[in-house]
Amino acid sequence: MESWHCLLLLCSLSLVLPSGEATKNDDGIDLVSFLRRIYPGLLVRDEPFIINGDFEINSPEEPGRPEVLSITEQTKDKSFNQDTNEAPGPVVLTKDGQIKGVTVDKAHIFYGIPYADPPVGAYRWKPPRPVSPWPTVYDASFPRAACMQACSGPITEECPRKVSEDCLYLNIFVPVDVNFSSPLRSPLPVMVWIHGGDFIAGSASKPLYDGRFISNFTHTVVVSVDYRLGAFGFLVSGKDPHASTTGNYGILDQQAALLWVQRNIAVFGGDPGKVTIFGESAGAQSVSLHLMIQSSKPLFKQAVLQSLPFSIPLKTRHDALKLGKGFAKQTNCSVSNIVCLLSLTPQAVLAAQMKTSSKIVNPFRFLEVFETWGPYIDGELIKEQAVTAFLKGHWQKEKPVLLGTTSEEGVIFVYAVFNKPVSAVESTVYITAIFKQHALRILHKYLPLYRDADRRDMLAQIVTDYIFLCPSRRSARAGTAAGSGVWMYVFDHVASDPRVWSGLTFCYQHACHGAELPFLFDSAPVANFTMTLSEKLLSNRMLCYWGAFAHTGDPSSRAQQTTFCREQRLPVWPRYSDNSGWLVMNLTVRSHAQVGTRSHICDFWDKLGIY
Repeated sequence: MESWHCLLLLCSLSLVLPSGEATKNDDGIDLVSFLRRIYPGLLVRDEPFIINGDFEINSPEEPGRPEVLSITEQTKDKSFNQDTNEAPGPVVLTKDGQIKGVTVDKAHIFYGIPYADPPVGAYRWKPPRPVSPWPTVYDASFPRAACMQACSGPITEECPRKVSEDCLYLNIFVPVDVNFSSPLRSPLPVMVWIHGGDFIAGSASKPLYDGRFISNFTHTVVVSVDYRLGAFGFLVSGKDPHASTTGNYGILDQQAALLWVQRNIAVFGGDPGKVTIFGESAGAQSVSLHLMIQSSKPLFKQAVLQSLPFSIPLKTRHDALKLGKGFAKQTNCSVSNIVCLLSLTPQAVLAAQMKTSSKIVNPFRFLEVFETWGPYIDGELIKEQAVTAFLKGHWQKEKPVLLGTTSEEGVIFVYAVFNKPVSAVESTVYITAIFKQHALRILHKYLPLYRDADRRDMLAQIVTDYIFLCPSRRSARAGTAAGSGVWMYVFDHVASDPRVWSGLTFCYQHACHGAELPFLFDSAPVANFTMTLSEKLLSNRMLCYWGAFAHTGDPSSRAQQTTFCREQRLPVWPRYSDNSGWLVMNLTVRSHAQVGTRSHICDFWDKLGIY
């Protein structure tokens, strides 16, 4: 098998690098001839995905009904947020029934509110349905189980302990000074968080995303949303919604949650006309899709895109169907037999999902290693790639957008895939596999910049530039040209505490993918590090910017800022435009506006035209 893959790769190279084309680098090495001498078997992942045996799968006792608990019949999991146990809390009346939350030192919290009926049984692969009203007071004092998922490798310890198909819930955090016994003089802006996790993992209740601090600090109502993941959220087996699975359910879940917010957030003190959606990684991809989806347009006012992997392509219908066929094969069901697929246990669905995630990287679709499951272009809900939509202006350009990346996004991906040093020869193989006829120009650009025998840092920088930074810059410039309000940032801070990121210890030396999250949510202890005073100040300043954006659509606006933010005399974050010199905000201990980082490199990628 390994030899076959190497032969396949070499054949592909012969096709994309014809004999009449120069194939030598600056050292006079003929790359095609060189590659023919490489030992085969480089494109194999070291270990398969393994389902974590420690987690617990919950099955709803009454399919189709949300969990309803009267105040006198609470059955909390005491391991969840113990500071909420027996705490006093407000009661609100939503359109679906009464809800009782808890009050803690920084916020009023309403955990695990159902926004749709459970997608179980015959409704497993169906669009979300409106939630059924409940007759008694709903206990919102503890989080519910996360959506079905499994983890392996260094992130296993971050996995939710309880998972279930019954998982369409959201959490709401309200500033502690809001008095529910009297109406607010003016409703508060709403920030809806869509979590990341490669569309196969993550949870709204992940401690890293605890919304109580950001809510209280920015004086906004914060909502975090769970949505179906992996095969449960994105399996495609055909086109007929009545006889097959048609995918994109996870995105429809997010839409349903946003609609629930529109209908109910006012009773929590929120303004449905001032909703900001924000997310990181796959969450940012989700945000970008809602900016493109016409039916999502009335559900929010503005957006924050944190570390959007623009250049990881959404699947085509053909690719999604191929993945679905492979999934069905693992279950011994026919891909056209929806009855058989629906009869599978949640454990069987999850096991088939993990087995379908290829252990061998396809040299023709190398980037899919980063996103096996997820949204696909169905031609109706999602009509094109996000980067294409931004470049062509096929998005809601009237909405203010704040977007950015970390300075070293690619480190965590490359070091997770390649746990051993990568030689110059091996890196050449991978670059050629990904970029084909463009490989020589890319190698010519990057090889001279890296002299270490281990070329993983070079690969990490290419991932950062090609997938994250440069397409974000290109999209921001396209939005600016169309008259949109765009603000860009780069998170460039290296944590001072080497314990950061729970086992991924190399990330303390880099501003890795997701490195901004503990600063934004004030969740450093969860990320296993302690902030210095200067890092705490950086965290506060980031919250000032995000809060100002939620209140006014401009991160530098002083209107509605807290006293603390006004006293900080924050550096002005200029709107991204040619008139400002294309300035971006560098978020580090000494935050400052600067000319965009790696401009000459992004100019190179822009001219290459392969986003």
